[in-house]
Amino acid sequence: MLINTKYIAGVMKKAEVFAISLVLILLSVVPVAAFDFSDWDALIKKHVSMKKVDGVMISAVNYKNLKSNEKFKKLVSRLNLVHEDSLKTRDEELTFWINTYNILAAKMVADHFPIKSIKDAGSFFSPVWNKPAGHVAGKERTLNEIEHEILRKMDEPRIHVAIVCASVSCPDLRLEAFKADSLNEQLNDQMKMFLQSSEKGMRIDKNNNRVYLSSIFKWFEDDFESRGGVLKFISNYVSPETAKELSDFRIDVSYLDYNWSVNG
Repeated sequence: MLINTKYIAGVMKKAEVFAISLVLILLSVVPVAAFDFSDWDALIKKHVSMKKVDGVMISAVNYKNLKSNEKFKKLVSRLNLVHEDSLKTRDEELTFWINTYNILAAKMVADHFPIKSIKDAGSFFSPVWNKPAGHVAGKERTLNEIEHEILRKMDEPRIHVAIVCASVSCPDLRLEAFKADSLNEQLNDQMKMFLQSSEKGMRIDKNNNRVYLSSIFKWFEDDFESRGGVLKFISNYVSPETAKELSDFRIDVSYLDYNWSVNG
């Protein structure tokens, strides 16, 4: 019996093309909700540690090592394979975009490292917040888009202590990835820890009946209005004694200077 080698080769080639196409199709429909942030969790634990920067104790990122880490590069690439319309719950959506913002903010600094501030990755006419930060779900994204067009529209004020713009006065980068099944507890904990920082979260001057808050609460004051305003909202995350002081109608509010130095 004669064997038509050309025919067999053709069949094998078609089978190979079909297999590759099938793999690509399967990869293209990976849902956001199924995105695995365990690599981000491991990277945080390896490259982030407590350290004093400009006299403030923060969770500092080793951007030099992160920049050359292959696992970090692959993590950033995987963000482009997901489909944002596949999210199943609000917590899954929040979790995905909070983690993604933090990853891309870290990438922005790592890509330009060494720099003194994340703002140095941009310019006066082209701010870093509007520069392409990475491809997510098949689209080029900026940090501004993720923060203002996605996260803020979800009416969750606690995002402001969860997303980290790679600066000393930002809330600390949490020493673990955010997870949908424990997001509420993680966000509550982030708020409590941020307010406990007298250098960048909140400081009360009892003698002058004045509270000093992070400038974040001034910039995003509108996001807290639906919860009764900033002071009423943060009262839920402090001691009863402090909450009583914040409820005093005579208390004055001032804002702490913001340190934009890199959190590394």
